[in-house]
Amino acid sequence: MAKKGAQPAAPPTVAKAAKRKKEFKKKREKRVVPAGIAHIAATFNNTFVTITDMEGNVLAWSSAGSLGFKGSRKGTPFAAQQAGARCASSAREHYSMKSVEVRVKGPGSGRESAIRAVASGGIMITSIKDATPIPHNGCRPPKRRRV
Repeated sequence: MAKKGAQPAAPPTVAKAAKRKKEFKKKREKRVVPAGIAHIAATFNNTFVTITDMEGNVLAWSSAGSLGFKGSRKGTPFAAQQAGARCASSAREHYSMKSVEVRVKGPGSGRESAIRAVASGGIMITSIKDATPIPHNGCRPPKRRRV
């Protein structure tokens, strides 16, 4: 407790902020990748589109879920179309991509619409390959649906 007649302690003064040197980020050179690979993974629940360079380094990606589609809407052809268009425009803007070869994987309903979206996004498609993994009698498939 403070003694009688004593004045309250003055608040500590804030020292001036130390001057910092401004750091300038170096602008990355715009890397030009004229050709690449578009990997489209179409599952029953979602569609993923990834564009890589020829070595497999990821340049741009998108998915139906990342675009805000939720639940069963992620598996629709429209969501796959939006994902393909977003990915293609990103690769074209940032890397000046001109052509891709498409590798499609999975049984989903967004396969064709994602391919069409990449093509209409201003990127020429040189080839389309189906890379769906086929088991040599591996895991037991899920039971048949009774609707």
